[in-house]
Amino acid sequence: MTDPNAIQTSELDQLHDRDPEETAEWQASLDAVAHAAGPHRAAYLMRRTLERAEAGGIALPKLLETDYVNTIPTAAEPEMPGDPAMEARITAWNRWNAAAMVTRGSKYGVGGHIATFASAAWLYETGFNHFFQGKESGAAAGSGDQLYIQGHASPGIYARAFLDGRLTETHLDNFRQESGGNGLPSYPHPRRLPWLWEFPTVSMGLGPLSAIYQARFNRYLTNRGIKDVSSSHVWAFLGDGEMDEPESTAALALAAREELDNLTFVINCNLQRLDGPVRANFKIVQELEAQFRGAGWNVVKTLWGTAWDELFALDTTGALVRRLREVPDAQVQTYQTRGAAYIREDFFGKDPALAGMAKLLSDDKILECFHLSRGGHEARKVFAAYKAALEFKGAPTVILAQTVKGHTLGEGFASKNANHQMKKLSVDEFRTMRDLLELPISDSAFADGQVPYAHPGADSPEVRYLQETRAALGGPAPARRVHALAPLPAPAEKAFASFDKGSGSQNVATTMAFVRLVKDLVRDKETGRRWVPIVPDEARTFGMESLFPSLGIYSPKGQTYEPVDRDQLMYYKEAKNGQILNEGITEAGSMADFIAASTAYSTHGEAMIPFYIFYSMFGWQRTADQMWQLGDQLGRGFLVGATAGRTTLTGEGLQHADGHSPVIAATNPAALTYDPAFAYEVAAIVKEGLRRMYGEAAPGEDQDVFYYLTVYNEPMPQPAKPSAPGVDQGIVKGLYRFNTAETAGLDVAAANAPRIQLLGSGTAIHWALKAQKLLAEEWGVAADVWSATSWTELRRDALEADAALLRGEERVPFVRQALQGAEGPVLAVSDYMRQVPDQIAQWVEQDWSSLGADGFGLSDTRDAARRHFGVDAESIVVAALAQLAKRGEVKATAVKEARAKYGL
Repeated sequence: MTDPNAIQTSELDQLHDRDPEETAEWQASLDAVAHAAGPHRAAYLMRRTLERAEAGGIALPKLLETDYVNTIPTAAEPEMPGDPAMEARITAWNRWNAAAMVTRGSKYGVGGHIATFASAAWLYETGFNHFFQGKESGAAAGSGDQLYIQGHASPGIYARAFLDGRLTETHLDNFRQESGGNGLPSYPHPRRLPWLWEFPTVSMGLGPLSAIYQARFNRYLTNRGIKDVSSSHVWAFLGDGEMDEPESTAALALAAREELDNLTFVINCNLQRLDGPVRANFKIVQELEAQFRGAGWNVVKTLWGTAWDELFALDTTGALVRRLREVPDAQVQTYQTRGAAYIREDFFGKDPALAGMAKLLSDDKILECFHLSRGGHEARKVFAAYKAALEFKGAPTVILAQTVKGHTLGEGFASKNANHQMKKLSVDEFRTMRDLLELPISDSAFADGQVPYAHPGADSPEVRYLQETRAALGGPAPARRVHALAPLPAPAEKAFASFDKGSGSQNVATTMAFVRLVKDLVRDKETGRRWVPIVPDEARTFGMESLFPSLGIYSPKGQTYEPVDRDQLMYYKEAKNGQILNEGITEAGSMADFIAASTAYSTHGEAMIPFYIFYSMFGWQRTADQMWQLGDQLGRGFLVGATAGRTTLTGEGLQHADGHSPVIAATNPAALTYDPAFAYEVAAIVKEGLRRMYGEAAPGEDQDVFYYLTVYNEPMPQPAKPSAPGVDQGIVKGLYRFNTAETAGLDVAAANAPRIQLLGSGTAIHWALKAQKLLAEEWGVAADVWSATSWTELRRDALEADAALLRGEERVPFVRQALQGAEGPVLAVSDYMRQVPDQIAQWVEQDWSSLGADGFGLSDTRDAARRHFGVDAESIVVAALAQLAKRGEVKATAVKEARAKYGL
């Protein structure tokens, strides 16, 4: 039998012990304490010793969990500035109006959430009163702090904006009713309320992820010398249930690794998610503490209110702390709804020491502690936590604040599993709430059965105090501002015009053409430093390694090592002021980077030009939620889906074969989707994008858009730009004629030869050009080839034309204008599913047919894959002959002959 007192094998056996006798004495002392005073006393002494070691600068691994008590004891809390009584009255008004707004709207069935803000009110109010910097802050001028508000708490933010005069009763009555104007969006939506909201957060998990990368981008701007935003602080308000989302914790290590002490997470631990307890049989606070501590964050727990001080003072044996740690969250929630007798028996009755303590406590004291007293409900506790977060250096901070969901809303709401779905209070419940909050609202105000909004008056002490405190902190918050920025000067024409002559005998992929263009643009003296290249650890795949030594890869540490390829021309260079954001294998992190950079024009008053290049399959399929977030946040920049198309990426197979990203992108109104075929088209689209998003926009033109370009990695001949008029307009609008059979130099014997129009996009245009030659040389058919740079933009223009007609305006869709007079049927082909070109079918007057790569991708050579999907040149020929045969313009047998000839 193993001796429990024997020293077990340890990893420390590998280290030399210069004094084994001293080591044995320390171990014997620990054994003696455990034997004489119990293991809890031994554990306490070890904790104290570890604390002393840390304070003395002795490097030791930290514990992942601490006791279920406040990190900052009451005696160590700093004095609060300001007027606590006044702030309590302000918070009471805001609580009331938040609940009234949702309740009044419930009669229209539009919904709303009451319980979240009720639990988190002091977490927000304390920040607004003492910490959150506005846009006019002297320390963070033009930027202020960045606030990621928990979406379900939006009624409380609206209520505060109502109190300070930024919103009216009409606005509040239009909560979730936006179509008539003066409405308030359900959640933080910058596109819907652009003067208030900066960051959309309700797609849960994206708020915390974006907050981390926003804090990182702030450092990037500072380190690159674009703007010093070192005084800006990022605050992310999150729910404990939201932390279940993998995106919520995906970048914790990055934040710690880069020492982002300009970032604070405030997690409202009301122990409830949407349907019930977050960790019914466990403790979410302890789980989160371990997770954040393990990732390297500073953790501040604000769990218990001041009423608990008496209980902790009575806990001379540690029994209370042990019991708090072992009670699961769902039972804590139950205590919130039960009487003192139940709590005495179930909580205190489990331990003789606790039972003795309970005898010293009145029922009122027990109910105060277990029903009301939480750290997140006391401004002093929250203030202490926030102050500690700002003062901590070298790591980000997470504040775990325990609250009660539905606090102050009455017994029908507090801690009830269904409170997320409860949209209103009764008049009697409002009267009870009024009395609890001590608000001067008379019974007569309820005479019509409608709960009133309440306001102390524009010149009341409460409103003056609120406005004065916000003025001292730099103005109202949250607030979004579009700074009056001068348009960025257009880069030199030479960078774009160099692609007009084509590549000659050299084969070039459009991926490489884009990188080459950016390489020239980042050299521009006026705008070059504003480019933000973003890549998820695939720079060499996309040919971007040439940018490493010239631009540098951003790292806040610089380069602390000698790179293995230092003797090569394109070595791996990291720099504190590096321009490239190489994010590693994280599409989500790269998109969060892009969002932060694309909205710097608003957040910081600095126009940045991000481009994020990625496998097209891993963009709209994997991170489309963030692309919606980008559109909602009014971001600007270039998303580049490389190795695009279902058949251009040889050998990789189904998971890499993108046949549908333009379909998904087309669903986003802010995304301008292009599938350029040639290098000069890429240049023209980027040039137009720079003008529209960053330069002189045309009257009525929406600048708050982003471009999605699909580019292919297949080296192909890049022709010169046609000299025909209207080519540039066609590239931007989505369609132009690249050539005709005649201008292509094809000999079509008969003057009245059958004619067909071939529309192609991206790499597919090269198959169309080959088909054009086969049709002329082998079948006597004249084909004109058109480049469809954007099926989606053609469709949107046509939809706008249809809408104009309904308004009585005469407009002809551009696609119809472009194809007017074109002879024969139209055959469209792309490397995507047929749904992509079919977007425009209803507006094409000619007979329409299409080819596409529908179905799942597969691994093979490009030629074999194209034959499999029926989109290669020979398949195009057969499809073209079939269309012409239907019209009686070629023999019906021609189709069968062509199939046999080409082995289809």
